Amino acid sequence: MSEAKYCKVVVFIPEAYADNIREALAAAGCGKLGKYDSCTFSTKGVGRFRPLEGANPAIGKIGNLEAVEEERIEALCGKGKIDEVLAAIKKVHPYEEPAVEFYSLLHHPQ
Repeated sequence: MSEAKYCKVVVFIPEAYADNIREALAAAGCGKLGKYDSCTFSTKGVGRFRPLEGANPAIGKIGNLEAVEEERIEALCGKGKIDEVLAAIKKVHPYEEPAVEFYSLLHHPQ
């Protein structure tokens, strides 16, 4: 089997910032599928975290466990664009430590 050329990027983001992430992903070249662009999939959930000493939280206070209504946004992207995509996400994501995942895909549905 040949090496994967595509990946799926997954970003966890507070709901109020979800459109900013979708726009940043599209601008970085993610979400292209055939004759369509800006293709994403979202699910809603609750993100939980506790800022530790030395953190600079956008939401919450040091030492307090937080629960935030978030979206999980998924999009396809070329593996060669990972650095560009990560930089675009960090530019608009409100969190000091954005939760971002990249998964290698064995098959691109195009």
